[in-house]
Amino acid sequence: MSSTPTYQFHVQVKPRYLPEQSDPEQGLYFFAYSITVRNTGTVAAQLISRTWNVNDADGHHEKVKGLGVVGRQPLLQPGESFEYTSGTRLNTPTGTMHGSFFCVAEDGEKFEVDVPMFVLDALSASGGSRTLH
Repeated sequence: MSSTPTYQFHVQVKPRYLPEQSDPEQGLYFFAYSITVRNTGTVAAQLISRTWNVNDADGHHEKVKGLGVVGRQPLLQPGESFEYTSGTRLNTPTGTMHGSFFCVAEDGEKFEVDVPMFVLDALSASGGSRTLH
């Protein structure tokens, strides 16, 4: 009985508002987000690039693409995880982000990993710790 290889990463996001770097009077709101990417598949795979869709409350949309994450392109064996923190700026106190990671498995298979929408919120005490599904 042969098992089919699976190509799967699980992504967790923890956003937080950074009041010490923000200037609400100037319409500048800074947020950090910590991302944990875990290889839940059966084949080692490398995170090659990312695409983010950043939306503020005024309907402004920005698409951000780039190689790797924080200057790295981690290769994750099955069960391994990689965590990093990055940030973004909005012109409104609330907004959302969602995106995807482009990955290549050790056997050459290419796959995308969706990052579900998450909330950036400078107004609530939780600082945007809600994740939308």
